[in-house]
Amino acid sequence: MEVEGLAVRLGGADVLRDVSFSLPRASCLAIIGPNGSGKTVLLRALIGALPQTGRIAWAADTVFGYVPQKLDIERDLPLNGRDFLRARAALAGSSGAMQAEALSSVGLAEEVLSTPIGSMSGGQFQRLLIAFALLGRPNVLLLDEPAAGIDAPGQAQLNEVIHRLQDAREMTVLLVSHDLSVVYQYADYVLCLGRHGSCFGPPRSALTPEMLYQVYGQPLRFHVHDHS
Repeated sequence: MEVEGLAVRLGGADVLRDVSFSLPRASCLAIIGPNGSGKTVLLRALIGALPQTGRIAWAADTVFGYVPQKLDIERDLPLNGRDFLRARAALAGSSGAMQAEALSSVGLAEEVLSTPIGSMSGGQFQRLLIAFALLGRPNVLLLDEPAAGIDAPGQAQLNEVIHRLQDAREMTVLLVSHDLSVVYQYADYVLCLGRHGSCFGPPRSALTPEMLYQVYGQPLRFHVHDHS
């Protein structure tokens, strides 16, 4: 994909200005930045869900899978995981085999599907949402803070699931994250969105203390562990 001069204006305010980057197939892009910098807006603009100016060019065979940060449904609905997935499968025309494959890909046990979605743990529900997105057989997966609200062990497991999916299906992954350790470990590229501009590049060259200061507006310290 290629993005040139992307800008989004909402409610009379410029949310994104002059964002440009390119991404090769089957790579992972981490999107970071402070609250209000436009990370969610960027994902929605990239899939055509928001009006924007500039140029967005996806490969002709692109199929999107989108996992939002928040789902606009009540978690206390009398709906279990199986019914939730079946509703998506009916829209996508997915077979039972495709549903089973999606569940297997995210490591979600069959018995969990009998659980009401409101009773699922944060990690289980996020895996269900990813399985939901996989039913359309996407080759581009966009995830908006998929590990938000999940404990540290659950976050690590979910990040491994996403990484395995990318490798096994050769998917392009765009991931919003606040965890710089995840960015260093999994991302091929990082896009930093700040209130005074953006930067793009490989994590080790883009995430300098100076750039992080420009993006977040305060000094940040970090240390990269190089373990063999």
